Amino acid sequence: MPYIQRNDEVIVIAGKDKGKTGRVLRVLNDKGRVLVAKIGMVKKHVKPNPQRNIAGGIAEQETPIHLSNVMLVDSNGKPTRVGVRVNADGTKERFAKTTGETIAPPKKSKK
Repeated sequence: MPYIQRNDEVIVIAGKDKGKTGRVLRVLNDKGRVLVAKIGMVKKHVKPNPQRNIAGGIAEQETPIHLSNVMLVDSNGKPTRVGVRVNADGTKERFAKTTGETIAPPKKSKK
């Protein structure tokens, strides 16, 4: 069970975007990185492609940032570490180390 999952609200604790919060768009487990909305924006030169209906020019996109540079935001809006505990029925759940509250599974978003 990963500590940070897609659609979690996280805060950046290191780097050029320190202090900003955003929603996790994608988790890259093999590289140990996450893609966070509106964090780590870079400009990318894009060639026009009429078949894919891409106009071309300079586009802005997010770059992945390392998992160690983000922390989950608890219900109070503060950064917290994440723990995993086993319920009485044998299922695992994530909880905030600062408050001890259970972290609800992230909401599913439609693409």
